[in-house]
Amino acid sequence: MTQRFSYEKLAVDSQTRARAGRVTTAHGSFSTPAFMPVGTQGTVKALTQEMLESAGAGIILGNTYHLYLRPGHATINRLGGLHRFMSWDRAILTDSGGFQVFSLSPLRRLSEEGVEFQSHIDGSRHLLTPEKSMEIQAALGSDIVMAFDECTPHPATREQAAKSLELTGRWARRSKEHLARLHTDEREAERAGLEIVNSAQALFGINQGSIYTDLRERSLEGLIDVGFDGYAIGGLSVGEEKSAMMEVVSHIAPRLPEDKPRYLMGVGTPEDIIEAVACGVDMFDCVMPTRNARNGQLFTSVGRINIKNARYREDHRAPDEKCQCAVCRRYSLAYLSHLYRSGEILGSILSSLHNISFYLDTMARMRQSITLGAFDEFRKTFLTELAREQD
Repeated sequence: MTQRFSYEKLAVDSQTRARAGRVTTAHGSFSTPAFMPVGTQGTVKALTQEMLESAGAGIILGNTYHLYLRPGHATINRLGGLHRFMSWDRAILTDSGGFQVFSLSPLRRLSEEGVEFQSHIDGSRHLLTPEKSMEIQAALGSDIVMAFDECTPHPATREQAAKSLELTGRWARRSKEHLARLHTDEREAERAGLEIVNSAQALFGINQGSIYTDLRERSLEGLIDVGFDGYAIGGLSVGEEKSAMMEVVSHIAPRLPEDKPRYLMGVGTPEDIIEAVACGVDMFDCVMPTRNARNGQLFTSVGRINIKNARYREDHRAPDEKCQCAVCRRYSLAYLSHLYRSGEILGSILSSLHNISFYLDTMARMRQSITLGAFDEFRKTFLTELAREQD
């Protein structure tokens, strides 16, 4: 693989900070703003890789914590890396495992070295450090690697948030140093028991600081001092008010380096995403489109639809009459309602495909509007239509 990681800014909206660009990786390029479907365990739930490709996904997300526990990063490495293992030849981003350890806090113990945690699968104990996270992600061969961080819980006092971001900063430096050793020193990779399957991996640092904007700035200064290929905003959408989340995003996103991709982790609804794009964010991920689909909720251009409601039992219309996805071109709300009520697997498949297609199409429409200089107009119209909740 000779193609190195790069980011190119192609257009900026004149009324907002929204920007359109292109990220190039060893496994192809993708356009930004981009939404990354979440493939936690090497699969985006209920969808095949062909479905994701046809929906237009240029990059997906894999989870370091889950793949480490099962089937094991060493197994995936011996099989040629995550791309080959799951038969996906487009870009992959892997998270650091930090958020999963955070979410399993009753089973963890935090120290300067890393996090000792208990497996939710079999109760076995493990130590995840910045170095171990880099080794797992190097074994997987993802195109974008996330530095190991502590996801600051909410609520957190200023003192707790400051202590957390300082730890994340030290872990960020250790992450960068160890990934560089793995890529440049064959003995280091051999010691870790892995083969480097992607020598063009990019590393993103993660900004922390809870809801305190001055701490966010302090965190960013430290990350820039270390130097990364991209910068992420972490520690949001963890229980804080929506207004507090957007205050942080609107404050810190424009301060992230202009010539690097900007990634808002774990967010969110279509409304959240378009507002974050207006602040200058480029990349997003969230389990919401697939998780909500499995629970019978569809995202549409005129608001959300709960297909479990009786009103859709005899509704012959497409789920979204403005949508051109494979589901909306062929199936009715009545049929999806029937599948959901019957507990049929196809219901989850079709609903997930529609929701992912809706998210990806929304990103494409945003990119087009930015390029045409009409993003703010598109944003206002889009948000007005979404406000028409159907149920």
